[in-house]
Amino acid sequence: MAPPIAVITGASSGIGLALTKYLLERKWNVVMADLNPPKESLDSTMFVKCDVSSWDDLASMFQKAYEWQGRLDFCALNAGIDDRDDIFNSISSDWTKPPKKPNMKTIDVDLIGPYYGIKLAAHYMSLDSTSAGKPKPGGKIVITASAAGIYPIPLCPQYGMAKHGLVGLVRSLGPVATAVNIKVNAVCPNLVATNIAPPGMLDKFKQEQFTPMNTILRCFSELADLDNIKDEDWVEKGKAGATVEGNLEELIWHKAPARPATAAHHDEESEKHWRWAYVERNKNFAMKDWLEEKGN
Repeated sequence: MAPPIAVITGASSGIGLALTKYLLERKWNVVMADLNPPKESLDSTMFVKCDVSSWDDLASMFQKAYEWQGRLDFCALNAGIDDRDDIFNSISSDWTKPPKKPNMKTIDVDLIGPYYGIKLAAHYMSLDSTSAGKPKPGGKIVITASAAGIYPIPLCPQYGMAKHGLVGLVRSLGPVATAVNIKVNAVCPNLVATNIAPPGMLDKFKQEQFTPMNTILRCFSELADLDNIKDEDWVEKGKAGATVEGNLEELIWHKAPARPATAAHHDEESEKHWRWAYVERNKNFAMKDWLEEKGN
């Protein structure tokens, strides 16, 4: 079997670099996408400079990735930054001095970028790549959300907003992605020793407060079954729309909250109306197989 191909954003350090090495140990080829190249040279990798908040950058990177080996099996949308704006400390007592337009780079990188990445990864995963040894179209995508996508994080509201958005995105995309043989899931790390935090901040924490990198790699492995890609039904048997928190040594699975019984507009019959309306309005929504499966 030809080596499988992965794309990892934010791959030059932290979780992205650890995941790259994890896959290389398992004989994958990895496209490392980041603003800066890794500090070490790694065999079976290709580095592509990429700003994940730029559609053009991401589109170019994915095209190069596919051209490199003619296939795409797995994508980890991992790049992220912390807050770049503050609301309440920028309030002025002078009505003639309204606030300046906020810096929204965090949302662009942490939320918009992964949405771009899912769309691009899904395209290349869906291509016929049998000539490159891939048995059938499809693949797996794991987004690096955060524990801040589950719990409040008052000091970094932009980051919390983006990560909550990613959890909602994954839960919503799970069913429709499965219909085209693609699985989308999210990992939510707790405090991990990476360079995303402000300089010196992590030095204030005790070692036992950090979640080991090995726990986060277990999350990726559980979500995407990365050790068993040789199995014929590798994509089909995987998780879909799942969210797992890596907390110290523990993997905590978070299910979406159940709707209350009073949400009558989302019963089985009503869901047919929702699906019909949006597929009718948006002809480019690839939901045909999903609709047929649901009996519409």
